[in-house]
Amino acid sequence: MHETLPLLEVSDFPPIRRERIDTLQVNIGYKCNQSCVHCHVNAGPNRTEMMSGENLALIPEVLRARKMTSLDITGGAPELHPGFRDLVSAARALGVQVIDRCNLTILFEPGQEDLAGFLARQRVEVVASLPCYSLDNVDRQRGKGVFDKSIAALQKLNALGYGHADSGLVLNLVYNPQGPFLPPDQQALEADYRRELLAHFDIVFNQLFALANMPIKRFGSALVSKGQFADYMQLLKDSYSAANLEGVMCRSLVSVDWQGNLYDCDFNQQLDIAVPGRAHLRDLLQRDMRNTPIRVADHCYGCTAGQGSSCGGAL
Repeated sequence: MHETLPLLEVSDFPPIRRERIDTLQVNIGYKCNQSCVHCHVNAGPNRTEMMSGENLALIPEVLRARKMTSLDITGGAPELHPGFRDLVSAARALGVQVIDRCNLTILFEPGQEDLAGFLARQRVEVVASLPCYSLDNVDRQRGKGVFDKSIAALQKLNALGYGHADSGLVLNLVYNPQGPFLPPDQQALEADYRRELLAHFDIVFNQLFALANMPIKRFGSALVSKGQFADYMQLLKDSYSAANLEGVMCRSLVSVDWQGNLYDCDFNQQLDIAVPGRAHLRDLLQRDMRNTPIRVADHCYGCTAGQGSSCGGAL
């Protein structure tokens, strides 16, 4: 695999600082039942990295100490971690909003038959990856059979109340482009998703998040292999919008890797660009990171290009 950090480190991206910390985003392991082309984590079935029980136990303590309002759990497929459900329950007991970054097909893995019901009982917000509403496009990006399983999973979540108005069970979908180009207009694309999913599968959802692909890890390496890296970076830079700096996720979030180390965002985590001075989850029990500088590199243009891109979609 081609390393992309050397191509990103020398950057003219403007300096920014963290304003507050509302969200703790934690990657609890790289093991996944899928191996997606666009995955910036390089997750897959053969990955063995999993957060220790000691670090998992720190998470509710940090949420309480820093008075955070949201816990965003990622992977891999985070649900494959044996401590996932206990972590969710502990955070919800504190009144913290929990977000599960779900690939949908995980609902049909052995041992996960009751996962959807658990998420509903805990009133977990599900952010589900569905890169298109057509079978061919999804299976090309994520693997044969993924589309049909994803549709079945969405129908299962809908049956529990997810995605329905006034149910309180939030179901948001995530779109990623299939190549080196920016996502289309999020509002127009969301309308297309609503129309097609309802007409063909009777599926409803709350919002669609349109996310740009980052030029790092698996996707970045593919760009290098195809000779497209420089052109994609130029597209991101040419599409830069300063107005998006106000809403980038790193200004209100701290990212934690499976070993408990702190980063300014999930993408910096994958590039091993740690927070200044490096720090660990346990440091947040005492340390307030408001008004601290955020480490930037050229991949940051991915969050600020065009309509902008963050964990919550367009900016």
